[in-house]
Amino acid sequence: MTAQNGNINQGFEEGGTEKPEATAEATVEVVVAEQESGAQGREQWSSPVEFLLSCIAMSVGLGNVWRFPFVALDNGGGAFLIPYILVLLFIGKPLYYMELCLGQFSSYGSVKVWAISPAFRGVGYGQAIATWAVVTYYVSLMGLTVYYFFASFTSELPWSVCGKWSSITCVDSNTTANELAAKLGVNATSLTSAAEEYFSKEVLQKDPMGLANGLDVPEWRLTLCLLFSWVILFVVLAKGVQSSGKAAYFTALFPYVVLFIMLIRGATLKGALNGVLFFITPRWEKLLEPGVWYAAVDQSFFSLSVGFGSIVMFSSYNSFRHNVYRDAAIISVTDTLTSLLAGFTTFAILGHLADLLGVEVKDVVKGGGTSLAFVSYPDVLSRFQYVPQLFAVLFFLMLFTLGVGSASALTGCIITIICDDFPNFKKWIVTLVVCIAGFLLGLFYVTPQGQFVLELINYYGGGFIIFILVVCEIAAVQWVYGFNNFCRDIEFMLGRKTGLYWKFCWAFLIPVLLSVIFIYSQVTAKPLTAGTYVFPSNITAVGICLAVLACSMVPIFFFVEVMHRRNDVSSLWQAIVKSFKPTAEWCPKDPLIRQEYRQFTDVNKPALEGIDNPIPPVDSTISMASLHNGTHPTFTQYNTSV
Repeated sequence: MTAQNGNINQGFEEGGTEKPEATAEATVEVVVAEQESGAQGREQWSSPVEFLLSCIAMSVGLGNVWRFPFVALDNGGGAFLIPYILVLLFIGKPLYYMELCLGQFSSYGSVKVWAISPAFRGVGYGQAIATWAVVTYYVSLMGLTVYYFFASFTSELPWSVCGKWSSITCVDSNTTANELAAKLGVNATSLTSAAEEYFSKEVLQKDPMGLANGLDVPEWRLTLCLLFSWVILFVVLAKGVQSSGKAAYFTALFPYVVLFIMLIRGATLKGALNGVLFFITPRWEKLLEPGVWYAAVDQSFFSLSVGFGSIVMFSSYNSFRHNVYRDAAIISVTDTLTSLLAGFTTFAILGHLADLLGVEVKDVVKGGGTSLAFVSYPDVLSRFQYVPQLFAVLFFLMLFTLGVGSASALTGCIITIICDDFPNFKKWIVTLVVCIAGFLLGLFYVTPQGQFVLELINYYGGGFIIFILVVCEIAAVQWVYGFNNFCRDIEFMLGRKTGLYWKFCWAFLIPVLLSVIFIYSQVTAKPLTAGTYVFPSNITAVGICLAVLACSMVPIFFFVEVMHRRNDVSSLWQAIVKSFKPTAEWCPKDPLIRQEYRQFTDVNKPALEGIDNPIPPVDSTISMASLHNGTHPTFTQYNTSV
C-alpha cells in the first residue's frame, strides 16, 4: 500500500513545512503499513460485554466499600455528595471518556499512546510509577481479605472473643461496653472491641512506635496470603484480555450480590436508621473548604482509576469503532451508584454497632479504610445471631473479588507498557516477572510497620502524583495537540460530533480546577498522619522522593525526545517544536482505516452538521470519506458502520 500523505494529522501541522522532511516521514509510513498488513493484529476483547464488565470491575473496587463512606463522613457527610457528584460530572466522566478514546484510537497502552505528543511521553512513565506504587499495597489489602476469609471457617469467629492477645479493655461480642466500663470504672469510649485488637495485635502485629525502629521481618501468615493473591492475579492475567475478560463476569457482578445481601440484612438491624442518618446528614460549612473538593477529586480518581493508565490500556484492546461514548456513561454512573450503595450499607451496620456498644456512631468510627473493612464490619458480623460465619465468608470473598477486578487492571497496565515496548516478549513471561516483583515489594506491607508504609505510599504514590500528571495529560491532549484535532479524531472513530460540554471541560474547566485545588490543598496541608501517629520529616521525605521521581519523568523524557530529533532538523528549536507534534504512529492501526483517516482529515473536507449527534450508519460497501466527496473509495471496501 502506498501512503498518500506522510503527515497524518494535517490540521495540526503549521504551514511552510519543508518537503524533504515530509517525504522522509512518508517513507517511514510506507514501511509501517507494509509491516502491519502482514503482521498479527493486536489482541482484542472476545466481546464488548467483557470490556464493559472489566471496566466496571476496575472502577468498582475496594475504594467504594471502605474508602468512600469515610471520605464522605470526614468531609461533610451528606454535603460531600454535592462536590463528589459535581466532580464526577465535570472532571471524572470527561477524563474517563477522553482516556477511553485515546486508547481505542491508537491501540496503544499508556506510554506509546503519547505518539499524540511525544514531548509528554514521560506522563505515561510517571503514571506507570504511580500505578505500580498503588498496586503493590492494593494486593497487600487483598492478602488481608484472604487471611480473614480462611479465618471465617471456624466454629467461633476468632475476632468475636478476647484472646490471649487482648488487653483488659477488650470488649467481646458477648459483652456490652457499658457493662465492662462500669466494672472497670472507665468511660465506654476508652474501650476497644475484640475485632480491633485482633486486627492490630494478632493479624498485623502492629508496631505502636510506627517507623521509628525501621522494618521488621514480614509476618509469615500474611506473606502466604500475599503470595496467594499474586498467584490468582497471574492466573487472571496470564493470557491477557482473553482470560481477564472471562474473569470479569464474576469480579464485576458477584460483589453486587453480596452488597445487596448486606444492605437488606443491615437495614433490619436495630439502630441502622441512626447510622444512615449520620451518613447523609450534611454539614454545609464544609463546602467552603478546598480540602473537601480535593478529597472529592481524589476519591473520584481513585474510584474511577482515572489517570493511572489502566483505562487507556483496556480500551486499546477494543475494535476501532466500539462505542466508548456509551460505555463512559454507563461506567461512571455505575461507579457512583455503587459508592452510594456501599455508603448506606456501611452506616446501617455501623449504626447497629453503635447501638450494641452504647456509644454514638462517630465514636464507632475510629480509623480509616482498613479499620472499616477489617474491624467495624467483622465486629458486626460476629454479632449476627444466625450463621455469622456464612456472612463473614461472603463479605471477605466479596472484598477479594473487588480487589481482583481493580488490581488486575492496574497490573495489566504495567504488563501492556512492557509488551508494547518489547513486542517480542511472551506475555505470560512478562506477567510472571511482574507478579514476582509485585510480591517481593508487597513484603514491605506485611511487616509490623506495613500499615504505616501503606499510608505513606497511598498519599504520595497515589493521589499526589496523579493530580500533577493528569493536569499534564489534559494539557498535552487538549492544548498542545488541540481539542479541535482530538474532537475530529473522535468524530472519525465514533461517527459523532463532540458537544460543548466535553470541549469546555477538557479545554478549560478540568486543568484550571485541578491546578487551583491541588495548589491550595498543598499550601494548607498538614503533616501526614496515620491515626495518632505523625510521620517524621525523614520518612515523609521518602514519600516526596517517590512523587518527585514520578513527576520527573516528564522533563526527562522531554529531553530524550528532543535529542532524538536533533539530528533530523537544522536547529534545537525545530527539534523542540517537532517533539510536540504527533508522530506517524498516531493513527488507526488498520491500514485500510488509516487510509480512510487521511481522507477524513483533508483540510478541504466540509464538516459534518449537528452537535453531539451520531452521523447516520454507513453502508458496509461505502467508506465514511465517500459521504463527503460523493465518490466511492478506490481501495478495498470494508464495513465502517457505527
